[in-house]
Amino acid sequence: MKSLVTMAGLFCALTHRLSMHFETELVHSGRSIDPATGALVAPIHLSTTFERGVDGSSPHGYVYGRSDNPNRQALETALATLEAGCEAAVFGSGSAATLTLLQALKAGDHVVAPQNVYFGVQEILAKILAPWGLQYTLVDTTDLAAVAAAIQANTRLVLIETPSNPQLAVTDIQAVANLAHQAQAYLACDNTIPSPVLQRPFDHGADFVIHATTKYLAGHSDVIGGAVMTKESNPLFDQLRLIQGLGGAIPSPFDCWLTLRGLSTLALRVQAQSQAALAIAQWLQQHPAIERVLYPGLPGHPGYDTAQRQMQGGYGGVLSILVHGGQEAALAMSTKTQIFTRATSFGGPHSTLEHRASIEAPGSQTPVNLLRLSIGLEHPQDLMADLDQALRTPD
Repeated sequence: MKSLVTMAGLFCALTHRLSMHFETELVHSGRSIDPATGALVAPIHLSTTFERGVDGSSPHGYVYGRSDNPNRQALETALATLEAGCEAAVFGSGSAATLTLLQALKAGDHVVAPQNVYFGVQEILAKILAPWGLQYTLVDTTDLAAVAAAIQANTRLVLIETPSNPQLAVTDIQAVANLAHQAQAYLACDNTIPSPVLQRPFDHGADFVIHATTKYLAGHSDVIGGAVMTKESNPLFDQLRLIQGLGGAIPSPFDCWLTLRGLSTLALRVQAQSQAALAIAQWLQQHPAIERVLYPGLPGHPGYDTAQRQMQGGYGGVLSILVHGGQEAALAMSTKTQIFTRATSFGGPHSTLEHRASIEAPGSQTPVNLLRLSIGLEHPQDLMADLDQALRTPD
């Protein structure tokens, strides 16, 4: 019986030989026919422990569920392949993935991160890692001069998120990678919003790619997870892998199975959501109740030219709107939708909207009249009609 490791290696060789398209990799990467039953869909391995050999070895390649599991290994193989990386490590959430990458640094190391990065990452830096001894500077990563000025002699990691959540700022991955590498630092790029369908950070110089797999990769709003992929073997990823195994902030076998299932339809979902988001963003630009639309696919967006260079086939399914009338008008509008649901997160089949400033930490830079929209898989004309009636309905 071939182990999953062997089958994954055979698949990678087959992929290289056949030059498979991305959509084909989504269906086949990390998967193999179950040798015991012939099942096309892998079983869920719930066992926490595995039989040892008479000599104390681990002939099946597994020891204990915290250190590894067949479903987790399958997911990690798939994610590394899809981002064209060397290796992947998965976690119980996107926040756990980012936290573990930062924990892999040493006390006294310095990190450069975006001013408008996801507020949870700012909380991790300020409340967990700064007291432990990690130093950090928040800058506008779309301003290359500001990034260059923020890099210090002890900078070991530059973290970017592009497009950012929720203001959809676009950072030039290659340009920031060049600055990081000149300082002998790594570049990590959060690729959650575009997914590998629309953006490949490793092609633009990134050393690590981060995902909240909760969002587009799993794609059905039914499983939380995160992942870090590395372009090449390096000491920082080795330390991250050590923390993953010792700390145990890992997804369950069922979580891994659900996420791997979601990957099969990733390209179709993201392409449809991205096309709908662009159409809705273009329509909202003309709406009298909207002050501004934040979406990198619009020519007026400050990062439009950069997005065109480093994104392919679309600009993602997330956009934000600034509603005329301030916070009160934005909150009122969010209560009147009939298809859009007021809910946190994005990337699922249901369209959602959220007033981000209400839930972010004090000091958030998110405008108080901003609503983040996640475009689902409903018909875009229905979504436009829903937004229109919500924006026009009197209080």
